[in-house]
Amino acid sequence: MKAVIVEDEFLSQEELSYLIRKHSSLTIEATFEDGLDVLRYLQGHEVDVIFLDINIPSLDGVLLAQSISKFIHKPQIVFITAYKEHAVEAFELEAFDYILKPYQESRIVTMLQKLEALLAAPAATLPSSNNSASDRHSINLLKDERIIVTDINNIYYAAAQEKVTLVYTRKEIFTMPMVITEFCTRLPEAFFFRCHRSYVVNLTKIREIVPWFNNTYLLRLNDLDFEVPVSRSKVKAFRQLMRL
Repeated sequence: MKAVIVEDEFLSQEELSYLIRKHSSLTIEATFEDGLDVLRYLQGHEVDVIFLDINIPSLDGVLLAQSISKFIHKPQIVFITAYKEHAVEAFELEAFDYILKPYQESRIVTMLQKLEALLAAPAATLPSSNNSASDRHSINLLKDERIIVTDINNIYYAAAQEKVTLVYTRKEIFTMPMVITEFCTRLPEAFFFRCHRSYVVNLTKIREIVPWFNNTYLLRLNDLDFEVPVSRSKVKAFRQLMRL
């Protein structure tokens, strides 16, 4: 598995190279200090992952990642930076992960383990920005400035909270920096239903449909105590979907 590092600080570049070689089987094919140089390199070489500093000369990491997203062969991108506020940008560009400087070796080890597991998976299971929502098997969720690649099936429901969306798995809650309407576009319609203007539910997690007032329903989910409401405007579509 091939990697390149784009980092204009020599000591940071050397430290990251050392940690990657120490804790993974990735081969570092080249290192760069300039965004344009790596873009030229990628026009003639395919790599599996790019460790990309956001603040680099000529073409910054965000613009470079936007250009790479248009490639036919899209390498995974791990952003590296000293600034926590770039985490949202990294997420929106569907980066694999985001690591902060100064590096924490344990954090990098965890990231490398997940990265190698992803790269070793059969091609059909890999997430791709070309895939429609209905084709996706995983989704990037944001927590504590980290991007967590999450199996779609692990999401139970999501709830709107002002301008963000709270996403619930069995054990964790993730805060997504987007309104719930936008978040829903990232979910496969075959498994998720917008049952209320403030809620979307994973249909495979419903264990009980409870009649409620005004001919609506409450949905009880596997493993969770919370009841997800079905609004009056969604009842007809829900009945048809569930063949009630």
